[in-house]
Formats: sequence, structure tokens, C-alpha cells
Amino acid sequence: MKVAIDAMGGDHAPKEIILGVNHAARDFSDTEFILFGDEEQIQKYLDPSGRITVVHTKDVIEPTDEPVRAVRRKKEASMVKMAQAVADGEADACISAGNTGALMTAGLFIVGRIKGVERPALAPTLPTLDGRGFLMLDLGANADAKPEHLLQYGFMGQIYAEKVRKIIKPRVALLNIGSEHNKGNELTKKAFELLHSSDVNFIGNIEARDLLEGRADVVVTDGFTGNIVLKAIEGTAASIFSMVKSTFTSSLKNKLAAGLVKSDLIELKKQMDYSEYGGAALFGLQAPVVKAHGSSNANAIYHAVRQARDIVLNDVSGTIESAVTVHKE
Repeated sequence: MKVAIDAMGGDHAPKEIILGVNHAARDFSDTEFILFGDEEQIQKYLDPSGRITVVHTKDVIEPTDEPVRAVRRKKEASMVKMAQAVADGEADACISAGNTGALMTAGLFIVGRIKGVERPALAPTLPTLDGRGFLMLDLGANADAKPEHLLQYGFMGQIYAEKVRKIIKPRVALLNIGSEHNKGNELTKKAFELLHSSDVNFIGNIEARDLLEGRADVVVTDGFTGNIVLKAIEGTAASIFSMVKSTFTSSLKNKLAAGLVKSDLIELKKQMDYSEYGGAALFGLQAPVVKAHGSSNANAIYHAVRQARDIVLNDVSGTIESAVTVHKE
């Protein structure tokens, strides 16, 4: 198996990207890596390995670049060359922590969409209080959606949960403003009907306040709503940990108490860190494309590699294509 990686994408590139790949290369002996980026910078952090190849590229797609224009004009950029390697069959999957819009554009126009999939979806696995986590899609690939798109998201999410996360009959829910079947706008009402009458293991609506309770294994929504929910979860978690830290450093007594519960707090923070589950997979494409968080450290990149491997090994793209074909027929 070969995984192509954009070594220059992300806030901490290339150092954290390379350190994560070094870790993955040690753990996954069946996997080869192709790194795209500035070779001089990459070599500073790269461990000697016969399974890591560096392809030198000068251009980088910046976070501020307009996605479509950047992908079209910067043909030699590390992200574009990475996606092209997958399209050409030189790699089985690709990973980038760079510009999200550009990666989705490269995935759509270079890697290519599965025939029958109307809209690819960006899908990370988010944490739950019981530690199981849940897959949520779409979280920003498409701001607008039709009911039929949400139905396809349900199919794709269920396949991933079964194949990669090994969940038997994963519970698929629709994000809505109430649990009753007649709640919501026209999009969610129609999507509810489609999901309810499909082969998806649909359990009904779920409210945003219940997402972290672990009541569903897959949650579907439109990209606009999904992205807002993701940012709200991120912001709330960061604020809570900031308040806890402030409380524990406010006095000598609290500092002593902090020393007693430090390991528990570290474990709690780790449990709520969704980078432990990998990146956000872009479902609906011919091959796995994984978007790592822009602030990814080496550990997050390692888990993104693990996730990409699992998607390839379990032929998630092929299974999605078969499921979509059967549904269309």
C-alpha cells in the first residue's frame, strides 16, 4: 500500500507532518509513503527509511488561496501533485492538513467522484462521552444539500462505520431541531422520509445537545449546519478546558488540587480530542482523501495515516460505489 502526503500543508508543516509519518512508518510495515514538498526542509526531520520517498515540489497552496483557482494554477503544488499521484495509480490514498477547500477541489477534479454519488461529503469522527465516537457528515464539503444527498450520506456513513469502525448495524440519525418525525424544515422533513424508507439503519432525528451522548454512530446533515456544529463543539471544548486551567492556577490550594487530578484531566482532554480518531475523510471519491486538521501535530498525522490505511484495506470506496449502484437500480 502507498499513501501520498502533502508535507507542506498545515500550521506546523513540515515538521509535525514528517514526525507523524516517521511514527507511521515504524508501526505500519506494509505501507510505503510518498511525501510531496520542499525536500531540503523535509530531510531535516525525516528518519532513514526505504519506505519513504520524497518528491520535491516548490509550490504550496496557502490557507488564503482561493481553492479552485489555486488547484488550477498551481499544478506543481505539493497538494496537487499528491492528488495526482492517487489519480495516476501511484498511491492508494492521500492526506493533507492544508487548505480544506483546495483539498476538496483536488479530490473532486483530480482524484474523481464515484459514479452515482451526487455530492461528496466531509466526515470526521467526533468524540462522545462513552469514548465510542460518532461519524458526522457533511461538515463543509457542500454548504447546500438536497434530501437525496442526505440519503447518500447515510449510506456512505453506514458503510464506513461497518467496514472501518467495525460497528454491527450502526445507528444512523438525522440532525434536527427536535426528535419528532415532523420537526424541521423542508430539507429535514423530506430527508427523514427518504432515510426512513431506505435500507439504512435509520433511528430517527437527533438534537445537537445529544450528539456527544453517543446516541448515534452516524449523524447526517447539510454542510452548512454541520460545519457550524463542529466549530461550536471545538470552541466549547477549548473554552471549558481554558476555564478549568484558570481555576486550578488561581491559588496555591487549587494548584495543589490540580497536582492530584492532573493525570485524570490529561486523559479527559485526550478523550475529547477528535484527532485521536484520524482526520476527516472525503467520502464519495474514487480513492480515500483524508483532511487532517490544520493544527495537526505528529499524533494527529499518525492517526490520519491509520485511518487512510483502514479505508483502503476495507475497500470503503468500492463498497460505496456498489451500494450507490444498487440503490440507483
